[in-house]
Amino acid sequence: MAFKTMKNNSKSNPRIGVAFFMQDLSGGGAEKTMTSLANGFARRGIRVDFVLVHATGVNLKFLSEKVRVVDLRSRNSYVCLPGLVRYLSQSRPEVLLSTQDLTNLMAIIARRISRVNTRLVIRIGNMVSVQKRPFVKKKLEKILLSTLYPWADEVVANSKYVAEDIIEYAGISPTKVHILQNPVVTSDLPSKAREDAGHIWFKKGQPPVVLGAGRLTEQKDFETLLHAFAILRKKMEAKLIILGEGEKRSQLNAIARQLGIEKDVDLHGYVDNPYSFMRESSVFVLSSKWEGSPSVVIQAIACGCPVISTDCPGGVREILDNGRYGDLVPVGDATAIAEAIGKVLGKGGKQVAPNWLDQFSIENATDQAMKVLKLSSIAE
Repeated sequence: MAFKTMKNNSKSNPRIGVAFFMQDLSGGGAEKTMTSLANGFARRGIRVDFVLVHATGVNLKFLSEKVRVVDLRSRNSYVCLPGLVRYLSQSRPEVLLSTQDLTNLMAIIARRISRVNTRLVIRIGNMVSVQKRPFVKKKLEKILLSTLYPWADEVVANSKYVAEDIIEYAGISPTKVHILQNPVVTSDLPSKAREDAGHIWFKKGQPPVVLGAGRLTEQKDFETLLHAFAILRKKMEAKLIILGEGEKRSQLNAIARQLGIEKDVDLHGYVDNPYSFMRESSVFVLSSKWEGSPSVVIQAIACGCPVISTDCPGGVREILDNGRYGDLVPVGDATAIAEAIGKVLGKGGKQVAPNWLDQFSIENATDQAMKVLKLSSIAE
């Protein structure tokens, strides 16, 4: 199977330092995280390849020109194995860093088949044990992960809860598992936050805006957020904007109509700059059933927006320091979410220590990743 390179790196050093591997670069949190990390490595002088099952997605345009994009041109992750084996055999990067369940499995198998000396690091970005799948698929998932994941040289997780979960679920040795915070706070975030979101609901004299963001999927549970907003609307004027795309869009629109709140709800879709929305909103709400380490919560805090989150399995409790920097409410409890929103709109949010977000900076994440991946800076 052929693959195509889309950007060229310097040829002064023939060895690729690290190759990232994902399905595509769509608008999700994992895609943004890996894009930021790849750019961070490139700035340190590491030669970086970004290998994609198919090179599509909104985050492609955010990759540094120093990062070479390799397009396997496969229909999906299930049939990308020949292309990935060929890439590893030809390019032989020092490290292959993969993320997401299926691409992780393909990376493990490809490294095994190609018999290269590339170190393999897989990234876990979600609470795997609680991800919803049909019964048979869940059983098969556990068997595959328990069998193949221990073959990786190292495993990185984006929170301690995710780390503990994958150790238990897949039987990975704790000595192989490292915590690597998401590189969320970038140098351009403050300037992007100051840009005009351009939404009419942020004009002077408009009611307060409640903001949600994420893929429109079961995991994010925007259904509960809509019910919570309907409860809130019976008590006060407000607007709700949800950023993101996904398969639940039509269902969420139907729920908004059924609840009679459709005129006050905007499923706004994906935006390149969510930070301006976060800065101008009165409160950010994460309504998820489970998470890894949700970047949107960190971004909202960095933009000065008060945060309310479900106390879901995953790293959100770490981000909010056990509720010190944002309100935690039960999963699926629309009444509790509505009450928390009303409280924040009435009294304001919690103050966050100025240096709390340093741990989520691109510089810190790059430093951590350099150590875990055992990379030394290579001057181009």
